[in-house]
Formats: sequence, structure tokens, C-alpha cells
Amino acid sequence: MKDSQGAFEDSVVYVTTQGTQVRTDGGQIVVYDVEGDDGELARFPVKKLETINVFGGVNFSTPFVAEANEHGIVLNYFTQNGKYRGSFVPERNTIAEVRRAQYALDDETELGIAKAMIAAKIRNARTLLSRKGVTGTDVLADLGERVSTATNADDLRGIEGEAAGRYFARLDETLVDGWTFEKRTKRPPEDHINSLLSLTYVMMKNEVLSALRAYNLDPFLGVLHADRHGRPSLALDLQEEFRPLFCDSFVTRLVNRGAITHSEFRDDNRLTDDAFQTYLGKFDDYMDETLTHPHFGYEVTRRKAIRQQAILLRKTITGEMDDYHALEVVR
Repeated sequence: MKDSQGAFEDSVVYVTTQGTQVRTDGGQIVVYDVEGDDGELARFPVKKLETINVFGGVNFSTPFVAEANEHGIVLNYFTQNGKYRGSFVPERNTIAEVRRAQYALDDETELGIAKAMIAAKIRNARTLLSRKGVTGTDVLADLGERVSTATNADDLRGIEGEAAGRYFARLDETLVDGWTFEKRTKRPPEDHINSLLSLTYVMMKNEVLSALRAYNLDPFLGVLHADRHGRPSLALDLQEEFRPLFCDSFVTRLVNRGAITHSEFRDDNRLTDDAFQTYLGKFDDYMDETLTHPHFGYEVTRRKAIRQQAILLRKTITGEMDDYHALEVVR
């Protein structure tokens, strides 16, 4: 697991050890135990980092924040059990033309992009169910076809909502004995599967946020999710196509393979500290696994696939591409 007790080799790292401070030292980022006797826990080159996720009682030195700003490192803040609290986004040289194009999008272009995202989400939901041996999903295929007939965002939201309900009604069939899923609940999650889904959606949202920021897109100006203060609407839009085959697939893998058990949850349905460490390690490994990108036709990690979707989205917004090619996996 790539946390503050292990080696940092990737661009995205997690610091979970409580009572630590992230510092800078001669071009290296250092995680230091300030409350105990362990001293330096880990160090890694600043130039390799893109995102640091910190959980609970972890703080940063002022020189490190300046270094993060200079090198474009995003800092994401979570509670100790994984609830997202906010981010530090460094000043970067935004490409003005990209932002101007994004702010000038007309309703027709926005709807076309949103349709591609939702059609892919529905197709990916069918693919996940099929991979798990669930049959009789023709209603999802029909709803996927209806996406093309949506004439406005409200119509599209209605189709997406119906598809989500149909999909979640079958998700229980993807789980091994001892695990059940009745319906999607969020605030708070009412069972262990919903807790894992909510946590994974938060983790994926931050992956998408990082990708959008890397390519100078405003994550708060969406094409489908309604604008709301503090809501990263575009990140939520782009995340839709990743939910079934990246998020839900990961959760079913965790429980079906016994990586997470019922005994590792608290009474409030949140993971224990040790189980949360296991979760983070599994999630990071999962994001490093590869798939064949359906548009480019070559192997990429899941994390890279998200970056590529941000590139395709930007090209569509700027007019370099006529249509947005959502990540749609058919097998």
C-alpha cells in the first residue's frame, strides 16, 4: 500500500498515519512522525507527485505547501474514515482558450456530451451484470437506446435515474452468499455495501477532479449535473461512465474475494481503521491495473484511462473533435 508507512512510487499517494507532518527537504517530500518517536517515515521525489490524499490528523509545513503550489501538487483532505473535506488546488498556468470554450458551450453540445456519458454508463452497467452472470437486462438496453431520443437535460436525467434503479435492483445478484444489497442509500449509507459504494465514489470523484484540473477544465461547470455552490458538477458528470465498471466492480471484488468482511465495519457501517488501510491499498492497486482503452485500442491503467477521457472531453469542448467518445466497455 502506498501510504505514509511505505514507499512512494506513484503519482498519487495516501498519508494515513495519524500525528504526522508532510515536509519538504531538498527536492524530496518527507513524511515525519511529529507525535511519536519514529522520526522520518518516508520520502520521495517531489517531481513524481501529482496528488497527495491525507486522512485525519495529518498536517503540512508551510514550505511544503509552497512547494506543492510550485509543482502543481493537489492536496485532498479527508476525515480519518474517508469523508471528503476539501482540496488545496495549486495555481497553474490555465490555458485561457480552453476555459473560454468551456464557458461558451451551447446547450446542444452540452447535451451531446452528456448523452455519450450516460449511454456509456448504462452500457457499462449491463456489461458488469453480464460478467457476473446476471441475465435478463434487456430493459437496460432499451433505456440505453432511449438516451439518443432525449431532447433536454431533464429528459436525460429521467432516463439515467430509471436505469440506475433497474441496475441497482439487480446488483444483489452479483454478490456471494453472506452479502446483500437491497437499494442505494447515501446519507448515511444503511448497510456495508452502500458504505463501500459511497467511499469508492468519493475516491473516484477525486481521481476525476485531478484529471480535469490537469487538462485545464473547470470541474465546477457541468454538462448534466445542475450547478450548485461547491459541487464539482463536471467531475460528477465524467464520473458517471466509470461508476459501474470501475467503482461497483471494485466493491463487488472486495467482498466476493473476502478482502473486506462484515466484521471490519463499525456500528455506523464505516470501516475500522485497519480495514480502511486495506481498502486504500486495494484501491490503489486496482487503479494501477490495465485495460484496453476502447477508443485508443491499447493497454492503459484505470488511472490513465480517466486522464485520457479528460483529454477527449477537452478536445470535444474546444471543437477539435466533433463528438465525445465516452469510456464504453462492451465485453
